[in-house]
Amino acid sequence: MIAVPKYWEDPQLLQVNRLKPRAYYIPYADESAAAARRRGDSPFYRTLNGSWKFSYVPSVRDVQDGFYKEAYDASGWDDLIVPSCWQTSGYDQLHYTNVNYPIPCDPPYVPDENPAGLYVREFNVAEGWSGKQINIVFEGVNSCFYLWANGSFVGYSQGSRVPAEFDLSPYVRAGRNKIAVMVLKWCDGTYLEDQDLWRYSGIFRDVYLLARESVHVLDVFNRQELAADFGSAVLRSEIVASGRTNVRADLKDADGRTVASGSADIDGSGAIELAISDPVLWNAEQPYLYKLFVYAGGEVLAFPVGFRKVDITDGVFRINGKAVKLKGVNRHDSHPELGQTIPIRHMTEDLELMKRHNVNTIRTSHYPNDPRFLDLCDEYGFYVVDEADLECHGIGSAEGWAEGAFHKLSANPAWKEAFVDRAARMVERDKNHACVVIWSMGNESGYAGNHIAMAEWTRQRDTSRPVHYEGAAAIYRGSADTACLDMESRMYATVEFIETYAKDEANKKPLFLCEYSHAMGNGPGDLADYWRAIYRYPKLMGGCVWEWCDHGIKTATADGTPFFAYGGDFGDKPNDGNFCIDGLVSPDRIPHTGLLELKQVIAPVLIEAEDLAGGKLIVTNRYDFIGLGDVVLHWRVEKDGDIVRQGVVRGVEAGPQQSAAIALWDEAAQWSGGSHYLTLSCCTETATRWADAGHELAFEQFELPAVPAASAAPASATPSADADIRVALDGELLTVEGFDFRHRFDLGAGAFVAITKHGVNMLAAPTRFAIWRAPTDNDRNERKGWETEGFDRAGMKVYSSSWLQPDAGTVEIRTSYALAGYIRYPYLRGEAVWTVDGSGAVHLSTQVEVRESIEYLPRFGLQLTMPAGTEEVDYFGNGPHESYIDKRQSVHKGLYRTTVDDLHQSYVMPQENGSRFDTAWAVVTNKLGMGLKFSGPAAFSFNASHYTPEDLTAALHTYELVKRKETIVHLDYKMSGVGSNSCGPKLLPDYQLKEKTFAFAITLLPLFKEDGV
Repeated sequence: MIAVPKYWEDPQLLQVNRLKPRAYYIPYADESAAAARRRGDSPFYRTLNGSWKFSYVPSVRDVQDGFYKEAYDASGWDDLIVPSCWQTSGYDQLHYTNVNYPIPCDPPYVPDENPAGLYVREFNVAEGWSGKQINIVFEGVNSCFYLWANGSFVGYSQGSRVPAEFDLSPYVRAGRNKIAVMVLKWCDGTYLEDQDLWRYSGIFRDVYLLARESVHVLDVFNRQELAADFGSAVLRSEIVASGRTNVRADLKDADGRTVASGSADIDGSGAIELAISDPVLWNAEQPYLYKLFVYAGGEVLAFPVGFRKVDITDGVFRINGKAVKLKGVNRHDSHPELGQTIPIRHMTEDLELMKRHNVNTIRTSHYPNDPRFLDLCDEYGFYVVDEADLECHGIGSAEGWAEGAFHKLSANPAWKEAFVDRAARMVERDKNHACVVIWSMGNESGYAGNHIAMAEWTRQRDTSRPVHYEGAAAIYRGSADTACLDMESRMYATVEFIETYAKDEANKKPLFLCEYSHAMGNGPGDLADYWRAIYRYPKLMGGCVWEWCDHGIKTATADGTPFFAYGGDFGDKPNDGNFCIDGLVSPDRIPHTGLLELKQVIAPVLIEAEDLAGGKLIVTNRYDFIGLGDVVLHWRVEKDGDIVRQGVVRGVEAGPQQSAAIALWDEAAQWSGGSHYLTLSCCTETATRWADAGHELAFEQFELPAVPAASAAPASATPSADADIRVALDGELLTVEGFDFRHRFDLGAGAFVAITKHGVNMLAAPTRFAIWRAPTDNDRNERKGWETEGFDRAGMKVYSSSWLQPDAGTVEIRTSYALAGYIRYPYLRGEAVWTVDGSGAVHLSTQVEVRESIEYLPRFGLQLTMPAGTEEVDYFGNGPHESYIDKRQSVHKGLYRTTVDDLHQSYVMPQENGSRFDTAWAVVTNKLGMGLKFSGPAAFSFNASHYTPEDLTAALHTYELVKRKETIVHLDYKMSGVGSNSCGPKLLPDYQLKEKTFAFAITLLPLFKEDGV
């Protein structure tokens, strides 16, 4: 066994020889290189990223002592790219767990079988670095590590997601050198890093060397003081140096012009104050950055400076004196192939996607991100809730959530330094970033004295940003002393709760929803409800949807079929299954429809009707700092899907949070002869860093008031509805035949078994009533009850069937029925009347009574199975993507021509998907246009798929779905909403199918659409 002190089980020993935390920077030799911020251009920087020799050892007890010595031959070891997570390279166990610790809960102790990763590499030190202090920086190592250089022990560090810097000068020489690192999978810090994520290990962020002057600037803290009217500002750069040195500071604007300069002799510590007038302020909408250059000796340091003020006044969160709503997401570091090792390009892709979907805030859940991520947030314009690398969720779970268990570590003084260290290292690294507007003291770790110490340290160090911690909420029964926190925060609070909070004048702090609208699978379905409240009440400062991306691992089956894996797919225990598949985008960053919903709900432009006949509208600018000068409104009026009028509006004069009236046409217009819809699209006129010109920011749609049209005579080529019908009964099989159709109804089964036109059968299986849907992830808390009731095994009992022909052109079939599963009483009873007229149309009307004890049904409607080859879909309703009663802000009415395959919305775990809420009519046919048209007196929910609900229910991964040749059509009276109850509140009553009696009517018309019939 390796002979090293057992630092990894001592919560009061967090480091050995690690340098003090500091602001993030790279020293450069000149200003132009510093401004360009390309690290490789600095002669004082040398990356140690690349190929290292690597040995994975299942237990630290089996690590061979002396592997770190200069003479040790590691040539036979594996090669591993650094940075990387060793699990994504085939070592150890891919493991996902949410709340529960992956080890026995015995703090500060961890298992003796503690896996170790041994890293060795050789590197050169340039002759030109002689006489300089040579530091090594590890941006992120999970979970703790020991460091040696040329056989000598250098130091130890833990705290996975903040930098660790060491002085190598006493240990290295010009020319060839050797460093060795031992990384342990677990340490006492593991108890503080129990975040909801895949548990990765190794040197997962960048490693590099810095050569510093013998006397150099150690740290810079750029504090701002803005005048009350923002007409002037003072930038006070507090500087810490390694000795006495002259320091000069130049502040330059975005065009490179110097706006202020100053210098000072710094002996250990000091400050330079720079005053400017009329500063251009930074905000997420206009992320204007100055650049501060700090010169000392032969080094130049560059810091972006965004002048902005964050405060809370009268319970309102403000940026630069204006109330701001935080329209945010929670973002983990997550890459489908690299794990927590995130390339710059991947960070940029995330930020550009967020910008294109109107997101302005990121909570770094639940740890500080790569420091370059914050550079990008400064530049792109995001408000960042910077969160300490702290979560000890499992401490509550280990004791069965006994009273006080959740607070056990936060209340233990032996862990105080470990708690404070995680806040301090975050604050020191990120203090100069304009984008960071809130410090967060971690996540789900209870709340007691150690958290209070964290917050108090943070407030003392930085008075310019408020401090957040949701774990102090009274519902957790922790310490009642929350004076150190500047806002109330909740996870998954109901809309009712946040409205009640906002109305209560006793609540003096703003309320922040650090997590809400759990975006798991087909969801979330409650965004509009939250934002109606958030916009209404000043005390509600917004929130961050949980979460940005699905944490799927890109993998493949044995036969090469690709899929995204989740917890348990690698034999990992304990695991939380697909609970990591809970994002607004897929692992490969394809937006889910939930992201499109969020984009519309938080859109920066709101359009409301004033006088639709006169084309008069009110446009409200929901930006906080910019006008609508770059917004172009494209509008069109469509009649039954055809454009009848269109235009463009430019130059809407509405300042931030202001409204303006516009008129699309000069006089009142009359719209007759069908449904007319006015659709407006708000687009950017010029290109930005994150979107091309013409990017749609928001849309709105209105149904125009219509003038009744004169009725038209029916086409003579079409059989009339009262044409003669012939009826034949063979046992229980009733045949209804007309001019060009022949339908069959099974009286015993209460179902049509054939609907034909010109001999083409449009059914491949009997019609049936359906109440089951493949549970969405947000149904997970309801699913057990649904299955107990037998919704998933619904069978129809036919009590009676009868038929009559009241006239030569009509046949009426009446069926009394019930739906039930074994064991339970029937959950509904109904009477169905099927009427066939001379055109071949089948009209269904059913009255339904639901058992009183049923809380609500997943759906109710008619399911049809149409033959193989039925692929084409035309419908008039909401599109272009799926919609539900509570998830329909991002769709609009129109005529859509698509296919059954394109109606399908793929989720990592298959579930209900692809339905179209509020459909007026739909046509589903083969490629020759032969099929069925569905319509009714009221709009209905429509779905066409190559999978049955049972197929989707049974499959746990996409590769398990076997596409049927037939097409399954659902025509629903209603479907319950999708909500966010996988972690959020219960589906709101308004979105539940909870009626105890209701009526449903639908018409099935066989047609050949290419004949115009």
